[in-house]
Amino acid sequence: MARHVYACPLRWSDMDAFGHVNNVVFLRYLEEARIDFMFRLAPGEGSASFTGGSVVARHEIDYLRPLVHRHEPVTIETWVTKISAASLTLAYEIKDEERLYVRASTIVVPYNLEEERPRRITAEERAFLKEYTDDSMEEAVAA
Repeated sequence: MARHVYACPLRWSDMDAFGHVNNVVFLRYLEEARIDFMFRLAPGEGSASFTGGSVVARHEIDYLRPLVHRHEPVTIETWVTKISAASLTLAYEIKDEERLYVRASTIVVPYNLEEERPRRITAEERAFLKEYTDDSMEEAVAA
C-alpha cells in the first residue's frame, strides 16, 4: 500500500494569536493534500478520473500537538481506508520527522456537476484508489 506524500508550506498568516497554526487552517492543509492526490496525481495523462468534481461529506480531525510557524513544510501523508459505490474515505497524518501533529479523515463523494448530484466511483478511479488503500488503518483513524 502506497501513501501519497505532500509537502505543505506553512504561511505566516496561518498562525493564530497563540503563535501556532489555527485549527481551521489544518482543514486547508488537508484540502491541499487531497486536491494534489485526487486531481493532480490520480487522473494522469488524458484520464477523466475525478475531473467531474467531488464534495466533502464529513471531516474528523484529532489535534495531537501544536504546530508553530517555521520555514520548512510539514509532510501530509494521505491514503484510502474505505471505498464504497459512491464515496471514499481518506486518512491523513500531518507530521515532520520528529512529531505527529494531526490525524484526520475525510469522506469524499464524487459529484456530477452538470446534474448537481452524487455519482458512482468509476472502475478507473477504483483501480487508482486501491493502490493507496489500507483498511487496517480505518479503526485507528476513527479511534
